[in-house]
Amino acid sequence: MEVESGTVNLVSKEGDSFPVDTEVARMSELVKGMLEDDSGDDDDTTEIPLPNVKAAVLKKVIEFCSHHKSEPMTEIEKPLKSAVMAEVVQKWYADFVNVEQVLLFELILAANYMDIKPLLDLTCATVASMIKGKTPEEIRKTFNIANDFSPEEEAQVREENKWCEEP
Repeated sequence: MEVESGTVNLVSKEGDSFPVDTEVARMSELVKGMLEDDSGDDDDTTEIPLPNVKAAVLKKVIEFCSHHKSEPMTEIEKPLKSAVMAEVVQKWYADFVNVEQVLLFELILAANYMDIKPLLDLTCATVASMIKGKTPEEIRKTFNIANDFSPEEEAQVREENKWCEEP
């Protein structure tokens, strides 16, 4: 019997268990596949271990999926039309990704691992919005990236790629 309704327990890296509506959990292709593989079991509640996802991140993933069920996210235009996420998606989604950079990248990893395309699209678009319209120096500062070019190497690269810079 395939699990259609009810709840499933998503278990984080730390072993914390989160009861989630099966329909919400099935937004994850990974979970959906595990539920289909587990369809022969007669257990009332299925546990899905997610060893690559921390509890705090899993909580946010569940929040996203639950909200997405009631208010699907508008499709994100490519290329990104604005560096302001509120101009790209609904306010709730823009607020959802207005988080610390570390959490944002953990959400990207979780969305990729759990195969949740709308969440992956949203989080990656957020990173793209952080880059859009910035100079290499501003991007390095935003993401705390050290410039490993010497001034001479940087000048050489700029000269070789002068053709692609805006006038």
